[in-house]
Amino acid sequence: MNHELLWVLGLLCVVVILFIINRPRMDVVALLVILVLPLSGILSVEQALAGFSDPNVVLIATLFVIGEGLVRTGIALRIGEWMSERAGNSEARLLVLLMLAVAGLGSVMSSTGVVAIFIPVVLSIAARLKLSPSRLMMPLSFAGLISGMLSLVATPPNVVVHSELVRHGQAGFSFFSFTPFGLVVLVLGIGYMLLTRHWLKGEVRKDGRTETRRTLLDLVLDYKLSGRERRLRIRPHSPLIGHTLGELALRTRHGANVIGIERQHKFTTRVISADSATLLQQGDILLLDLFANRDDLRNLCQTMRLEPLHFKAAYFIDQSQELGMAEVSLPPGSQLIGKSILELAFRTRYDLNVVGLRRDQLAIDEQLVEEKLRLGDTLLVVGPWKAVRQLQAKPRDFLVLSLPAEVDQVAPARTKAPLALLSLAVMVALMVSGLVPNVLAALIGCLLMGAGRCIDMNSAYRAIHWQSLVLIVGMLPFALALQKTGGIDWVVSGLVNVLGGAGPQAMLACLFALTAVIGLFISNTATAVLMAPVAVSTAQQLGLSPYPFAMTVALAASAAFMTPVSSPVNTLVLGPGQYRFADFVKLGVPFTLLVMAVTVVMVPWLFGF
Repeated sequence: MNHELLWVLGLLCVVVILFIINRPRMDVVALLVILVLPLSGILSVEQALAGFSDPNVVLIATLFVIGEGLVRTGIALRIGEWMSERAGNSEARLLVLLMLAVAGLGSVMSSTGVVAIFIPVVLSIAARLKLSPSRLMMPLSFAGLISGMLSLVATPPNVVVHSELVRHGQAGFSFFSFTPFGLVVLVLGIGYMLLTRHWLKGEVRKDGRTETRRTLLDLVLDYKLSGRERRLRIRPHSPLIGHTLGELALRTRHGANVIGIERQHKFTTRVISADSATLLQQGDILLLDLFANRDDLRNLCQTMRLEPLHFKAAYFIDQSQELGMAEVSLPPGSQLIGKSILELAFRTRYDLNVVGLRRDQLAIDEQLVEEKLRLGDTLLVVGPWKAVRQLQAKPRDFLVLSLPAEVDQVAPARTKAPLALLSLAVMVALMVSGLVPNVLAALIGCLLMGAGRCIDMNSAYRAIHWQSLVLIVGMLPFALALQKTGGIDWVVSGLVNVLGGAGPQAMLACLFALTAVIGLFISNTATAVLMAPVAVSTAQQLGLSPYPFAMTVALAASAAFMTPVSSPVNTLVLGPGQYRFADFVKLGVPFTLLVMAVTVVMVPWLFGF
C-alpha cells in the first residue's frame, strides 16, 4: 500500500466522519474534496472538476424538474385523492394502495418529493379513520425506498451505477432493467407491512386530529359560514346571461355575494374567480355567500331563473385546488380602517371576497359588507390561491395571520396535467427506445413541460436539489482517486482472496451487505459512487459479467430501511409517525435481509454470470 493510497483512504475516513456528524453540510464536504484532491497532487484540476461535465449529473437535475412538473399539475395529489376514495374504511386496502401509488410515482420522480407530498394526505386519512399515523408512515417510507428499484431514473444511485458500466465500455442498463427486482420487492414489502404493521403502536388523539395547522373546514366553522353557502345554476333564458357581475349588483340588490363560479371547461368543471367584469353564461353555477333570508333567496331564484343545487359541508375542501382562504388582520395605518367592504370595492381591487369578519373573537355574520372595519379586525377572504398569496406582499394594509394546511397541496398548473403526462410519456418512450441518450430524452421532457406551461423557469430552478448534485460532483473524483492510487484494486483483491472460493453468489451477498452498511452512514448516492467501481472491478477480476455485480450495488443502495438517518425518506416520516430509532431497526433489518436474499437469487437468474 503506497503513501498516496494511505492519504486517500485517510481522507475518505475523514469525509465519512463529517458525513455522519453532518458538520459541515454534505455538499460543503464534497466541495472540500474537490479542493483537497488537486492540492495534494492526487488528481489534476481537470480530473477533480470532471463531475461538473458528467451527463448523468445533468440527467439527475432534469429528473428533479420532471418531478416538480408532476407536482405542480396536481397529478401526484390526484393519485392521493383516488387512493383515499378507493380505500374506504379499510386500513389494509389503504396500505396496499398507498404503497402502490408511492412506488409508482417514485419510479419517475424523486422519492423524497413523493413522500413529502403524501405525508399530509396520509395524516388526513389517518385522522378520518382514527388510525395512528405510525401504522401508515413506515409503509409510506418503505414504498418510497422501493420505488428506487423500479426504473433506471428512479434514484441517482441507479444512474451512477449505469454510468460506471458505460465508462468501462459496457452498454449499461436499460430503462426497465430494474423493474423485475423492484416489483418482487414491492410485493414482498406490501406483504411484510401487512404482517408487521401491528408492531407499530402509536397513540391517536381523542379528537382524531393529527395536524396542528388549521384547515379550511376549521375556518368555515370559526367564521360561521356553514348555512350561508349556496350553489345556484343559471337556467336557460335567465336574465343574468350575458351580463357582468358588476352590472347585476347582486350583492347590493339581493344580499348575494358571488365568491366563485363553476364553469364547464372542455372535459372538466373549473371554479373561476368572480369579479365585476365576469360575464355570466348559461349553465354557470354561482357559488354564493348569502346574507339574505330564505324568502329573498326564493324570490331571487324565481326572478333570475336560478336552480338551487346541493351544497356539501366539505365543498371548500373539495375545491381546495382552486379556491383558497386566509385570515388577515388590519394593522395600524391600513387604508381599509374606517371603510366598509362595499366602499373599498374589495373584490375588484384584490380579486378576493370577504366572507367572514371577527371582532373581539366574535364572528359577525350580519350586514358584513356594510360594516365599518376597525383596527385589529380579522377578515376571512376567499378566492384564487394566487390572489391569497399576493396579500402577503401588502404588509401596510394586511397582516396575513395564517394560511390553511391545504395551501401545501395546491397545484398551480392543474389544468396542464394532460401535457405533463404527455411530456413524461415522451421522455420514457425515448429512453426505452434508445433513439437518443437518456440525458437528451430528459431534456426534451423538461422542455415539453416548459412549453406546455406545466412548470416555469423559477419553479424549475427551485425544484433541483442542488445539494445532491454537488454531492455527486464531489464524490465522483474521489472514486477516480481511489482507482488511480490502487484503492479499488486493493479492496477487490481483499474480497476475492476472502470469498473467491465461495462462489459468485457469496460475492454478491458480500457486496450487498457492504453497500448497505456503508449506506447507514453516508447517503446512498455517495455510497453508489464509491461501490460501483468496486463492483465492476470485482467482476472483471473474476472474469464474470459486470451486470450482476453492478445491479447488486444499485439495489443495495436503495435498501436504506434500517435507520431513520439512512435516507431522507426515513427522516421525513420520523416525526409524523412518532417513531423511535428502534422502530426502524426492528422492521428495517429483517426486511433488508429479505431484499438481500431476493437480490442474490434473482440477479444471477436474470443476468447470468
